[in-house]
Amino acid sequence: MRVLVAGSTGAIGIPLVRQLVARGHQVIATTRRVDRAERLRGLGATVTTMDGLDAASVGEAVARAQPDAIIHQMTALAGKPDMRHFDRWFAATNALRTTGTRNLLAAAQAAGVRRLIAQSYAGWNIDRSGRGPATEREPLDAHPVPAQRETLAAIRFLERAVTEAPLAGIVLRYGVFYGAGASDAFVHLVRRRMIPIIGSGAGVWSWIHVDDAAAATIAALERGEPGIYHVADDAPAPVAEWLPYLAQVAGAKPPRRIPTWLGRLVAGDVIVRMMTEVRGVSNEKAKWVLDWRPRWTSWRDGFRHALGQPATDRREAAA
Repeated sequence: MRVLVAGSTGAIGIPLVRQLVARGHQVIATTRRVDRAERLRGLGATVTTMDGLDAASVGEAVARAQPDAIIHQMTALAGKPDMRHFDRWFAATNALRTTGTRNLLAAAQAAGVRRLIAQSYAGWNIDRSGRGPATEREPLDAHPVPAQRETLAAIRFLERAVTEAPLAGIVLRYGVFYGAGASDAFVHLVRRRMIPIIGSGAGVWSWIHVDDAAAATIAALERGEPGIYHVADDAPAPVAEWLPYLAQVAGAKPPRRIPTWLGRLVAGDVIVRMMTEVRGVSNEKAKWVLDWRPRWTSWRDGFRHALGQPATDRREAAA
């Protein structure tokens, strides 16, 4: 297929373009930054500049590309994470999830595109009231932290717009990314012991290696049915389990532990909820409907792979 990848230089964009080309698809990769075009061309993609927030720019890019499918991976996170002012930090990404999605859908329909796949998220935004890993049938969180209300509203808009559009719309809720270029900053903080376990550390996270996320996206492109899919590994786990292991693999000292009240004081409500209350997700629908399986079925093996050497070697190097 001719596939337009909107937002091709993010955490998942590069491995996605690489895998699409390897599968024989013709890839038209969009970027707002001309300095990143050479890397994309080196992967075998045709490159076009596009501003996702400019309807005319999007319309021209899609009309020029004449794609069979569009993959919406547009995000715009930059600078130091600001968890206390989460919506402000995510403002540009939220605009791409709303205005950018609207622009892509309009351009896709005008050009007769048959399929659109869009990036969403599976983590803090998932309903927290159920037990066990959440399925796609369960609602998003009805009571987000105030600092995340605008971001959750943008996610809701994207998911509704894509799944209700008169084309084969697919939403992929990715777990927490890790792998080359996706988790370097986080691992750096873990090595500096700047990510503590807050309270019980009972918040359950679902992880996904960026290469596995890209593979799931291609599975959705090639054989997915319209709808929403959770894209994560097989092993959702509480912070109190995965964070000490990540520190061990990274050759760092064990993470500090602090009480919930102190965590709220120094880090804010968003971090406290992510550490203590959030819920993991089930990937069963993606596995069976898309006929996809993650290569790294557990973050345990995936973390070791992503950091380049076995945990025992890293501990010896740090000794």
